[in-house]
Amino acid sequence: MTSPFSSGGRPAQGLPRLPTPPSGWPIGSYSTYQEAQRAVDHLAESQFAVEDVTIVGVDLMLVERVLGRLSWGRVLWTGAISGAWFGLFVGFLLAMFASGAEVTYQPILVGLASGVLFGLVFAAISYASSRGRRDFSSASQLVAGRYDVLCQPRNAEQGRDLLAKLAMRPSGSTD
Repeated sequence: MTSPFSSGGRPAQGLPRLPTPPSGWPIGSYSTYQEAQRAVDHLAESQFAVEDVTIVGVDLMLVERVLGRLSWGRVLWTGAISGAWFGLFVGFLLAMFASGAEVTYQPILVGLASGVLFGLVFAAISYASSRGRRDFSSASQLVAGRYDVLCQPRNAEQGRDLLAKLAMRPSGSTD
């Protein structure tokens, strides 16, 4: 059985088939993912064997950023818009495959109206069933407290030396 996230049913070369903890020696630790990515980019530009490198997020946190307050108006508007998009899609499909040489807009309009109606109904049912327990919209993101760069032991010392040189350069420098 293959994972829906794998490419072509075969794992990428060097990746384990089952979830496993990362291995290797730490060669750098950074407070942001961007800094860790910059370090690995520096290693790649220095002709380092980056196949031996892993970026590991440590102290994971789920951050939920509140985007706004929900109201009946906002819920129904969002439901109508999402239903309209789906209805337009279905209407265009029906119009494309309708028999006859002439183009008719009837299937598109029926799809649009049906989509808006179903979007409104499903959004209303969903919001009403929450009974005010979640009157806000949000977006979730998984972030780490720090990002460690690990390297296989055979190249760890060389990687540490290259990253030490990177740390000594001014932060705006690109050479």
